[in-house]
Amino acid sequence: MKTKGLLFYVILVFVLAFMTTVAVTLIWNLLIEKQGAVVDWKTSFLLAIILSLVIPAVRNTDKVK
Repeated sequence: MKTKGLLFYVILVFVLAFMTTVAVTLIWNLLIEKQGAVVDWKTSFLLAIILSLVIPAVRNTDKVK
């Protein structure tokens, strides 16, 4: 995978993981914890960063074989 394609995939995974985590933590706090409209930003960023590094790396190593 070329560098430009890999960078695009990393950014795409980051955005999707971040949006999903924000939505899940928001819904969790609204429905389960009953704290109101609170988003856990720390967890959202951390999970998005981890997933945006791990998923493209695993996908890229599978193509090398």
